[in-house]
Amino acid sequence: MARDRKVEADFKRPVRRVLIAVMIFALSAVFLIWRIDSPRVERFRAAFIDRVVPNMDWAMVPVTKFVGMVEGFQSYAALYDQNQELRRELQQMKAWKEAAVQLEQQNAKLLAQNQVRLDPKLTSVSGVVLADSGSPFRQSVLLNVGSRDGIVDGWATMDGLGLVGRISGVGQTTSRVILLTDASSRIPVTIQPSGQKAMLVGDNSVAPPVEFLEAPEKVRPGDRVISSGDGGVFPAGLLVGQVKLGTDQRLRVGLAADYERLNFLRVLRSHPAEQISEAGWLIPPPSQPRAADVSNEGLAPPEAGGGDG
Repeated sequence: MARDRKVEADFKRPVRRVLIAVMIFALSAVFLIWRIDSPRVERFRAAFIDRVVPNMDWAMVPVTKFVGMVEGFQSYAALYDQNQELRRELQQMKAWKEAAVQLEQQNAKLLAQNQVRLDPKLTSVSGVVLADSGSPFRQSVLLNVGSRDGIVDGWATMDGLGLVGRISGVGQTTSRVILLTDASSRIPVTIQPSGQKAMLVGDNSVAPPVEFLEAPEKVRPGDRVISSGDGGVFPAGLLVGQVKLGTDQRLRVGLAADYERLNFLRVLRSHPAEQISEAGWLIPPPSQPRAADVSNEGLAPPEAGGGDG
């Protein structure tokens, strides 16, 4: 038995050597054929490729699929990394945007307070918004100032940038503000630069419409809307907002006040306009005869020769 194994081992060695030699010869022949620059060898290579390669597609399918999977995975990994980077940048941009919006609003309010040019006698009382109505049918807020602070019904309230509403209901320590968006709000306004008079009518929406325009064709979106002061409801010149065209094709007003952040309000102490009841220096009274003329008229001139009688 041991002899058979020895014979088998002795037989395998020469066969292995022969196979290795044949393989080396075949590879060398293929290498030489592929390297020989001859028209005849070139035709032979072309014929060999045309005969063998098309029949080897089945063998190349797994390799092709595997290469495609590797490339797809690399592309997916690159897209995932890029998506994560974009998400981080988007979060940073949102934070920067929020900070920029807050700074812009604060800057606009400060500029509006510094540049306001109202009646010198028009002072204000600042109050904190305690609560809102919480009702879709009544737009109002509650302030922590009342009659003890001298608040009177009808006074205008602003948030520093634009008109918010008017006082409607005063208690000892609190007062209620009816917003311009409330359905019961009606204020006269002026649209600049056309100078058109109109009425801002609340309809419980964020952009109340303007009505009773004399010449609507003269009003354009973007025009500035201010209080007109007609009727003595509000002082004239208070910023209300800008005209815009609503989805219902009606002219509406984008309010300048930030209704989403009503934390503090200014109550304007307005006073009735001075009534002119008599003529002043601009309209002088009718001329009166002077006292010297009146005394001279009372003395008749002496007649000629009157002393003879």
